[in-house]
Amino acid sequence: MTRTLSHPCTEKERHHHRWNLVLAERERLLRLATSRLGRTSDAEDCVQEAMIRAVAFDALDESRVAALLTTITLRLCVDQQRGTQRDRRLAVRVQVLRRPEPEPGSEVEHRVCDRAAGAWLLTQLTGLGNRERDVLLARARGLSTAETANALQITYKSAESAFTRARSRLRVLYHQEMAR
Repeated sequence: MTRTLSHPCTEKERHHHRWNLVLAERERLLRLATSRLGRTSDAEDCVQEAMIRAVAFDALDESRVAALLTTITLRLCVDQQRGTQRDRRLAVRVQVLRRPEPEPGSEVEHRVCDRAAGAWLLTQLTGLGNRERDVLLARARGLSTAETANALQITYKSAESAFTRARSRLRVLYHQEMAR
């Protein structure tokens, strides 16, 4: 014996019902995302994306819509923050790459100064930890982070962290030396 619903729900009605459930959470999600991101436009983008994902989710449990939307929104906020940080780091790198060309005749002086700075930095490696020094030297030889991690038998994240710490310490030392 098969059961039929007394009021079968069409796909369009089900879709409309889902949107009503999701839209009821919109203001709460906007406050949540704005508190995480600061910018209203970014928060609205995250909330809109979360609502679309929730409505399109085939296995949506209507009794847990609020929890699902909160989780999706928070994850999208984290992704947004990571993207912003990545863009900032890239902007700094682009500025470094766009250094003005040295004046004619001063190129030799720049090379000499760069070599002297590099030689001085090599003398400062003794102040680093073993892992930081090994990772920095491997990267200076042209190995990628993944190749460095494999060569030193450490995780990629460990190699990346050691490289970042070493560069940061050397940068501080260099700026201190230049300020003298």
